[in-house]
Amino acid sequence: MEKVIVTAAITGSIHTPTMTPYLPITPQQIADEAVRAHDAGAAVAHIHVRNPETGQPSPDIELFREVVTEVKSRCNMVVCLTTGGGAGMTVEERGRVIPTFKPELASLNFGSTNFALFPVLEVIKEFKYPWERFYLEFSEDYIFPNTFKTLREFCQLFAENGTKPELEIYDSAMINNVAFMLQREKEHFKKPVYLQFVMGILGGIPPSANNLVFLYNTARELIGDFVWSVCAAGRHQLPMCTMALTMGGNVRVGLEDSLYSGKGTLAKSNAEQVEKIVTIARQLSIEPATPDEARQILGLKGLDKVNW
Repeated sequence: MEKVIVTAAITGSIHTPTMTPYLPITPQQIADEAVRAHDAGAAVAHIHVRNPETGQPSPDIELFREVVTEVKSRCNMVVCLTTGGGAGMTVEERGRVIPTFKPELASLNFGSTNFALFPVLEVIKEFKYPWERFYLEFSEDYIFPNTFKTLREFCQLFAENGTKPELEIYDSAMINNVAFMLQREKEHFKKPVYLQFVMGILGGIPPSANNLVFLYNTARELIGDFVWSVCAAGRHQLPMCTMALTMGGNVRVGLEDSLYSGKGTLAKSNAEQVEKIVTIARQLSIEPATPDEARQILGLKGLDKVNW
């Protein structure tokens, strides 16, 4: 690969404000972080939003509107909106961004999984906001629901609005789900698919070289040709993304996945992590794709066809 798509996952719904002072919370902060990531070499910004007063993950459409409008006014990067949302959000709340904004790209979590954050409570005892403790405790008894009915409905929703799904794959069973839906929903769900291998979430596949090769080979066997990317939680972010580069994959970094830029050092911005992976890519003679090159690689409809 001569070009790699670098995605920056700006704020996510995993980390809480107590964990780092650098987590972007307000629409302006999230937009500013996306633009900085773009300037550092990211072609795609993966966007969640948060309550600007408390930092709690939110499905508020107007908060999304503020972010995407600001980003579009300042750069031409691809905006990938979340349909994963945050723990406890309804499927309806999660999917509302698709018909509202008709984005070029959006995440689509391709199966149900335990999505556990509660072990953090063993490390952090005091929190800045009351919701944080409850949110983390809640995850011990939480299943992130993405049933086959939900997948079918999301595939139709994406197709109707011209949005490319970025398929979030937390374990190998979800690759089988993709293969099944390609056969079942041929009108609304077609190749080439874009897979994001998500590694290191408690409840999903562990981040290791063997497991990444296993995911890739399983997808090749069940799906055939596809475009793919890797993201990994915490300290595994850069090692797994580096391996993806050597295997011909794309990469995702950002404060959604890891709060650190190095051992014991909090990242002050998403751009720090983007700069690191871009430097590694260039050492491998791989250049970061521009937003328009990413559109070509992924077959996106173009920024002129979004609804914001």
